[in-house]
Amino acid sequence: MNDTWIQPDWPAPARVKALTTTRTGGVSKAPYDTLNLGTHVGDDPSRVADNRGILRQALPGEPRWLNQVHGTTVVDAAVGDGVPDADAAFTRESCRVCVVMTADCLPVLLCDRAGNVVAAAHAGWRGLFDGVIEATVAAMGVPPGQLLAWLGPAIGPDAFEVGGEVRAAFMGHDPASGAAFRPSPNQHKWLADIYLLARQRLIRAGVTGIHGGDACTVSDPARFFSYRRDGATGRMASLIWLA
Repeated sequence: MNDTWIQPDWPAPARVKALTTTRTGGVSKAPYDTLNLGTHVGDDPSRVADNRGILRQALPGEPRWLNQVHGTTVVDAAVGDGVPDADAAFTRESCRVCVVMTADCLPVLLCDRAGNVVAAAHAGWRGLFDGVIEATVAAMGVPPGQLLAWLGPAIGPDAFEVGGEVRAAFMGHDPASGAAFRPSPNQHKWLADIYLLARQRLIRAGVTGIHGGDACTVSDPARFFSYRRDGATGRMASLIWLA
């Protein structure tokens, strides 16, 4: 395994395996350098295939890749084939790999404390607002209090500038979400803490074992791709499976 990849620091059962890739260790050229795993960003398809091959060496099976659409659809990674339009996947079967790709959006990995079910969710602000976390928790089919969550690398609270309509939408759903926004130096803009927004949604859904949430993709160009920072860029993957 690439020693720059991130392994979640959380009290997951031994059979739960998870990792997040970084931008290093692949073969893609700038601006996708080097371990770009996204097929939809303009990179040379043969290089993306080689990068996925590098990743595959660390996994027990081919990941269930998704066509992420900033929605709330959750699929069973062990059912069907192809690349479904979805933003989350779960599984109860060993060696079935759930995966989401990000380059500023928030990857959320989940497992139950008994080690019987795992899930991965892609939570940009739209999916987060619409309920992708709640949909994923529901699809896992266990009491939320039995779940653990890990928040992977995402745009940090000093970099995520949004319009007032985003703040108003979240506060309309839950006034407490106002704590996740502070005025930006740019007039009429706000800085949003996507980690806090996700924690609030997880807690409201009944998940209290929450870990991670301490990285910023924008401010760490050596490790992370960032769409907000670079525009044309690659994608990292956050993956989880049962051994």
